[in-house]
Amino acid sequence: MKNHKVHSLWIALVVVGVIMTGCVQSKMAGSKAASGQPAAIQANPGELVNQLSSAITEARLAKLNILAPNGFKRAEAAFLSAQEDLAKGNEIAGINASVQASQEYLKRAKEIATISSTTLADTLKARDMARNAGATKFGKAYRRVEDKFLDLTRSIEKGNLSYAQKNRDQVTDQYRALEIRAIKEETIGTVRTLIARAEDAGARKIAPRTYKKAMDQLAATDAFISANPYAKEKMQSMAKDALFHAERLVVVTTLGNRVKDMPPEDVVLLLEDYLHTIATTVDAQDMRNHDYQTQLDNIVGSVDALKADRNFIAQKNDDLQAEMETLKSDNQAQIDALNVRLAMLEGKTREDQMAKEHMARERRAVEKRLAAERKFNQLYAAVRDYFETDEAEVYKKENQLVLRLKAMRFPIGKSTILPENYSLLSKVQKAIRTFDDPRVIIEGHTDTTGSDDVNMLLSQQRAEAMRDYLIANQTLPPESISAVGYGSERPLASNATSAGRAMNRRIDILIIPQDNPI
Repeated sequence: MKNHKVHSLWIALVVVGVIMTGCVQSKMAGSKAASGQPAAIQANPGELVNQLSSAITEARLAKLNILAPNGFKRAEAAFLSAQEDLAKGNEIAGINASVQASQEYLKRAKEIATISSTTLADTLKARDMARNAGATKFGKAYRRVEDKFLDLTRSIEKGNLSYAQKNRDQVTDQYRALEIRAIKEETIGTVRTLIARAEDAGARKIAPRTYKKAMDQLAATDAFISANPYAKEKMQSMAKDALFHAERLVVVTTLGNRVKDMPPEDVVLLLEDYLHTIATTVDAQDMRNHDYQTQLDNIVGSVDALKADRNFIAQKNDDLQAEMETLKSDNQAQIDALNVRLAMLEGKTREDQMAKEHMARERRAVEKRLAAERKFNQLYAAVRDYFETDEAEVYKKENQLVLRLKAMRFPIGKSTILPENYSLLSKVQKAIRTFDDPRVIIEGHTDTTGSDDVNMLLSQQRAEAMRDYLIANQTLPPESISAVGYGSERPLASNATSAGRAMNRRIDILIIPQDNPI
C-alpha cells in the first residue's frame, strides 16, 4: 500500500511538471501566433496514445521491463492512465500530460537499459538460455534467481552500479545451473518417458532401428551435458535432437502396431492413399499407376514449381512496389517545382510564397490522411469478411487493425502450431497481404493458470511460433514482424470462470499500415 502511494505521488509530480511546461509552451505559441507566425498544430490525442502504445510494446520487446523495471512500470502506468482517460472522453490536457509523463519515463528507462544490458550481458544470456530450456517450470527455485536478477537491475536504476558488478557472476552461475537442470530433468526426462512408453508398446521388436537411434541419442546427450556443462548451444541442440527421435520412435511404434496385422495390400493402399492425398492437394498428376519413388518425385516437383511461382510473384510485387515509389517521388517533385514556378510568375513575395507552400503542404497532408483513412476502412471491411465469427474477431484500434484469433489452438503448455490451424493462418496471411507491406505485431496472452513466469514465457513462445510461421510462408520479411508475450497481464475477462480463462488465452495480430490514416 505504501509503495502504491509513493508511486501515485511520483506520477502526480511528473504530471504537474508536464502541465506547467505545457502552459509555458502554450503562452509562447500564442505569442508567436500574435506576431504573425503560424501556431503549432496540436496532435490528435488518439494518435498520441496509439503511438505511445507502440512505444510501450517496443520497450517490452527490448526487455525494458526487466532491464529498467521501475522506470518501465511507471511508464506503463502513465500510458494506461492516458488510455483510460481517452476511452472515457476526459480532458485532452490530462491525456497529453499522462502521455508526456510516460514518454519521459521511457526515455530514462532506455538510458538505464543500455547500462544494464552492457553491465549484465553474460547474465542476460544465461537467463535467456535457462528460460528457453524450461527453467521457469521450477517455480520457487526459478523465482529466487529471477528476484536476484531484478535486484541487480534495480540497483543500476538507483545508481549503485558496483552492487550489480559485484553480484552478477553469482546470478549468472545460478541461471546456468537452472538451465542444466531444466535440460536434464525436463527435456531428457521427457525423452526417457517417451522411450519407456514406446518400449511398453513393443518398440524393441516392432521398430528396432528407430529404437536404437533414440537410445543412442539419449545416451550421447546425457554424457555430453555432464561433461560439457557450459557448452550451452550444443547442449540444447543435442537435447532437441534426442526429443525428436524419442517422439519419432513413439510414432513409428504406433504405426507399426497398426499395420502389423494388416494384409499386405491394405498396407500398400494406405501408403498410396497418403501419397495421393498430398498429390491432389498440390494439383499434381495422378500417378498411382507408377512406383512409389516416381509418385514421390511427382509430388516434390509440383511443390518446387509452386514455390518457384510464389517466389516469382513475390519478386514481381517487390519490383512493382519499387516502381510505384519511384513514380510517387518523381510526381511529387514535379508538383513542388510547379508550385514554386507558379508563385514566382504571380509575382508573390518570398514570404507569401513560403506561406503558400506551407498551406499546400498542409492541404496535401490532410488529403493524404483522408485518402489513407478511406483506404483503411475499405480494407477493414474486406478483411472482416475473410473470417467466420467463431474464427476471429476483427476490429479497428486507432490506426491499427486487430485480429483476435478465437479459433487458434495450441497443445497444453506448448507452442507447437498444429495442422488444424493452417486454414485459419491462411486467412491471417491473406488479411496481412491485403495491406501494402504493413508492420505486424503478434501478441501472446494466457490466463492465470500456472505461475507468472511460465505464462510469460509460454505467451512469448507462442507469439514467436506465429512469427516464425508467417516468415517461413513469406508473408512479410522478418524485420516487419514482431512478437511479444504478455502472459496473464492483459485479461479480457475474469479468470474466475472457465469461459473467462478461455477468452484470455488468445493470440492477437496487430496490422499497422504504412500509410497512417489517423
